[in-house]
Amino acid sequence: MTTSPGSNDFEGRTFVRTSFKGATLRFSDVSGVTMRSVDVDGLDIDSHDLFMGSLVVNGVDVVPLVEAELNRRFPGRELQKAQTPEGLREGWVAVQAAWATTVTETPPELVDAHVEDEWSLTQTLRHLVLATDTWLRGGIMRVEQPFHEIGQIFDGAEGMGFDTSIFRADEPTFEEVLAVRAERQQMVTDFLAGVTPEQLAEERDDPWGFDWHPTVGDCLRVILEEEWAHLRYIRRDLALLA
Repeated sequence: MTTSPGSNDFEGRTFVRTSFKGATLRFSDVSGVTMRSVDVDGLDIDSHDLFMGSLVVNGVDVVPLVEAELNRRFPGRELQKAQTPEGLREGWVAVQAAWATTVTETPPELVDAHVEDEWSLTQTLRHLVLATDTWLRGGIMRVEQPFHEIGQIFDGAEGMGFDTSIFRADEPTFEEVLAVRAERQQMVTDFLAGVTPEQLAEERDDPWGFDWHPTVGDCLRVILEEEWAHLRYIRRDLALLA
């Protein structure tokens, strides 16, 4: 498959009787795209931030329908938006229980297997270590260098000026990853155990340097969103691999 580099050449363009059959779009902006009289059989859309906007199909905004179905499939997922310490604690327990099931039930021969252009279970757990380090240790606790070397950084981080040399170049074993992952999970559990409504309202800086000043509660909700999103991704991919 031919890969085209990043470009804004298609912004505002109109395509008539054009075939995009079998095309793949990754890390691309399709907001505001209008599609009329199109064949969408088998169209597969995955957007981590779908809940933040709208997606209109035949005049119906399907975002609330998608959110409701995902919450049905992943009990406790709705608590990723919780505003209270109790709700956040309950949401954390739910997502960790769901992750424990997935990790336990994954055959050893699949922990490092992956679908093309997607992360394996091992890599996904490494990324969740990074997410915890970013939003708990960096965002909330303000640790100057919050990252464990085993973390899995996202594509494009170097382009943002991030120093990726802090991460290991060699591939850690699954057992090593599970050990660090357990440490990070316990950190979140310990923090949530004592957090108060007043602390949730405290303002912090965006750990990635963007012009956003999240509250402590916002940082915790990002952690929960990351946990649920990547659980969905890996269950999807493991089903394909199996």
